[in-house]
Amino acid sequence: MTSSFTPGRRSLVKGALAGIAVPLLGAVPASATAHAAAPILRLPAPSGPYPVGARTLHLIDSSRNDPWKPRIGVRELMLTVLRPAVPGRGFPRAPQMTPDAAAHFTTVAQPIHPPLPAAGVDWAATLTHARAGAPPLPGRRPVLLYSPGGGDARTMGSSLAVDLASHGWTVLTVDHPGDAAEVEFPNERPGRERVRPTVLEGPPDAATFRTMIDTRVADLRFVLDALGLDRVGVYGHSAGGTAAAQALHEDRRIAAAVNLEGYLDQMDGELLPVARQRTDRPLLLAGTDGFRDARLDRSWAALLAHAGPVARRQLDDTGHWVFTDYAALVPQLHEAGLMTADGRAAMVGPADPRVTVPAVRDLVRSFFARHVPR
Repeated sequence: MTSSFTPGRRSLVKGALAGIAVPLLGAVPASATAHAAAPILRLPAPSGPYPVGARTLHLIDSSRNDPWKPRIGVRELMLTVLRPAVPGRGFPRAPQMTPDAAAHFTTVAQPIHPPLPAAGVDWAATLTHARAGAPPLPGRRPVLLYSPGGGDARTMGSSLAVDLASHGWTVLTVDHPGDAAEVEFPNERPGRERVRPTVLEGPPDAATFRTMIDTRVADLRFVLDALGLDRVGVYGHSAGGTAAAQALHEDRRIAAAVNLEGYLDQMDGELLPVARQRTDRPLLLAGTDGFRDARLDRSWAALLAHAGPVARRQLDDTGHWVFTDYAALVPQLHEAGLMTADGRAAMVGPADPRVTVPAVRDLVRSFFARHVPR
């Protein structure tokens, strides 16, 4: 059954109240200015009952070459595995970015997202709420895969992924090297650096976008192959949402997917197969009022016109990156005097993160609770 619903402020507030007992954001002094010491940016604490452990995986697909750097000779992926963990001390909180990754991100943050400050941020200081190396709880758990937006690394989806893991899922956040801002590998290899930078310079053209989506779908399917996974959920933001929806269409090992504001067509207007031909498995299309445009409406409407388990939701007073860690980080940068109000609104919208963060979490978590239950 296809349904469409647009929640207003009342729905957002209801989502916030559901997580009110969980401390969301570290306070940033109102008096902070661009001339003060770099603020320590804090990610929201998870709302679930389980502590979360984190480890990284390096996967190599020798059957494919890298589409962005053919000299590499293979397609490599980096993943973070987030799982409910055994309670205990002695395991440090994992950083959102390592020092080397953060050093590179500092140079590309503003070119990728112009509202972000060019300086004055210690990106390496932000910690996630996952514990590096903490042993997982015994037992098998359903798996969710996350694909970030074009130009973003998997690290900018940490908050939502950790929250989902705190509620009982195993979550794999997947980097797509080449279009991600930066991807840190365990070592160098011929054809690439240890910290591999993005090849993107500004918004992608039609050919680049097509390569991005095709590569991301292949990356997600390779992760399923490499790890022997079945009946998983996939969610993604922007280009990652596009890839999640198309991967659902192509691979029956994916039981359900969430598209967080990704187009369902190519830049030349050609609808993706998932939009032309429908899906018989649950798919959530989640968007914002700040990003909604004619192209998004057209491509989503094409899919919604088919009979099938597809629903559309919209978050009001929000912007495109409200589905990422920027939902919490950008308001802190604004309060610290490092971003303008217009820049904040352009990225995440004017709504309070104490409202938007729980609303996004509840939207994604409730969907997967129905369709990829723990």
